[in-house]
Amino acid sequence: MPEIQIGAQREEVVRVDDENAIRFLGLEGARVLSTPHMIGYMERTSRNLVLPMLDPGFDTVGTIVNVAHLGAAPMGSEVTFRSEIESVENRRVNFRVSAFHQHGKIGEGSHQRFIIHVERFAEKLRAKS
Repeated sequence: MPEIQIGAQREEVVRVDDENAIRFLGLEGARVLSTPHMIGYMERTSRNLVLPMLDPGFDTVGTIVNVAHLGAAPMGSEVTFRSEIESVENRRVNFRVSAFHQHGKIGEGSHQRFIIHVERFAEKLRAKS
């Protein structure tokens, strides 16, 4: 198993647009980054952080998400997603995640990912289908 660097960080920036904003409030002026998309971007940033540290043929899958959506990010705003590796327990990697836009923090929490061997994972899935 490769060396996972505790304290390593990554940031990714996403613009709030038609693809990731909520629609259900009914007013165009009330569209903001949706909670599911915010969580998805936190997961993606965490995966992209740890992936280069893994051996070829390995990846991670999300196992735990504990996130608070603290504020709204309106259409057109840029949101910075930050992930930091806090600890590693065998094949479990624990992250501190957060999201910010120009007016401050909009989300924070923790996330856990599990290191998998992709081909073995696919074999297990095939056996279940």
